[in-house]
Amino acid sequence: MKATVFGKPYDLHLVERPRPNPPRGEALVEVAAAGVCAGDVYIYVGTHPYVTYPRVGGHEIAGRVIALGPDTDGPPIGTDVAVEPFIGCGRCYACRVGKSNCCANLQIIGVHRDGGFADYLLAPVDRLHVVPEGLSPFAASFAEPVAIGVQACRRGTVAAGDKVLVLGAGPIGLAILEVAKARGAKVFITDINPQRLQTAAELGATTIAAGEGLLDEVLRLTDGEGMPVVMEATGSPPVAESTVDLVASGGRVVIVGILKNGVRVGFPGLDLVRKEMTIVGSRASVGCFPESLGLLASGAIRYPEIATRFSLDQALSVFERIVSGEPLHKAVFVEAA
Repeated sequence: MKATVFGKPYDLHLVERPRPNPPRGEALVEVAAAGVCAGDVYIYVGTHPYVTYPRVGGHEIAGRVIALGPDTDGPPIGTDVAVEPFIGCGRCYACRVGKSNCCANLQIIGVHRDGGFADYLLAPVDRLHVVPEGLSPFAASFAEPVAIGVQACRRGTVAAGDKVLVLGAGPIGLAILEVAKARGAKVFITDINPQRLQTAAELGATTIAAGEGLLDEVLRLTDGEGMPVVMEATGSPPVAESTVDLVASGGRVVIVGILKNGVRVGFPGLDLVRKEMTIVGSRASVGCFPESLGLLASGAIRYPEIATRFSLDQALSVFERIVSGEPLHKAVFVEAA
């Protein structure tokens, strides 16, 4: 089988490997589509905090079940599935309280074990979600990033009528935008990149230019109150710190962007009490794939429309283009580009 392997930072090769055989409890999945995430770019440039090399990346995966391991019950052979990449140990405190996405011994497909940038991959059968009838594998590969949006909106208790400000119009910011809109919220979004803002506007958000005038504009749009919900999706410490100013008293702040390991952010202590805001983190997703796939199947999510299809043998050029700063909202490797 073909597999795209990160050998070390800036070392990406398409190689031939034997097709693996699934052990007990796992399935062999033939990959139909695998999206490129910022995490994959971090693997390519060598800044991912958890990856070990060599590694087949890719954790946004859809495909079909080809084989099941011995004595294993799972989706029937030939079933189209989306692969949930986070594998909890089932034993630690986080797992015991239903937060396996925060598992102390977390394994991530495409990071700790080989992922979807290959013709085939192995995955535990309990991480496979049947794709709704009529949803293409290409669209189903968006289940993972959309699930991040679902998780963030659950953490922020986003409901119909809420005003939601999303900081950052990258892939995850756009996923949050669409999930929040599907819940009936009015979504505002800001970014330093005009092209990203244009895409966000096409997806139905009210765009606000980033920069020094952001706070004044937010206060103008909210009659001086601030936004009821603020979603941070940039991974920038100054942006994370700005959420306290942007959120309304009694509002909710959700930190989704991943900051570098060891980086600290500061919040004004008085405002934490004065505003009595809720500040929560949101990591990947847990229990969100069914809702994510349902949203995709319903047509509520237009995110796949802005993606570009590539073949697996174009992987190196795709990563080089992304790292060079070329505008590419979303890349997805498919069986036939």
